[in-house]
Amino acid sequence: MTMTGAIETGQSIARLAKGALLCTGLALMLSACGKKDGVAPEIAASRVTTIGVNSYLWRASLDTLSFMPLLQTDSAGGVILTDWYANPADPSERVKVTVSILDQDLRADALRVAASRERMVGGTWVTAPVQAATVQKLEDIILTRARDLRRSSIGG
Repeated sequence: MTMTGAIETGQSIARLAKGALLCTGLALMLSACGKKDGVAPEIAASRVTTIGVNSYLWRASLDTLSFMPLLQTDSAGGVILTDWYANPADPSERVKVTVSILDQDLRADALRVAASRERMVGGTWVTAPVQAATVQKLEDIILTRARDLRRSSIGG
């Protein structure tokens, strides 16, 4: 075999190897498209922001506050404001909640809940204190729900 023939053969083998590598890569990518048993963990990461804020926190907040009338929602800014809600068991007391989602990541410090409470006294609503434990409990419920939503999205 001449030197030219050896070089041409080497180039042909290199081209065949590149082609085989390309076909293998494409086959792997296409086979991944057909999976339906769950989303890969890197796709269902804690930072999901098809809206302006973390979508797990957003959905969990809406789910948690679904029993209250919503006054305003802003998914780009991450704010949910409820209207006054009176428990039918105690109509002389009402509460209003504001949820702020502060980050795109699913983290505890990315969520702030504020609540206002009023009591009916002599025919007028009077501001009453809200226990810190109440706000903390609401934050915990939202965070737990957000983590559950994330877990279910990754199939685990």
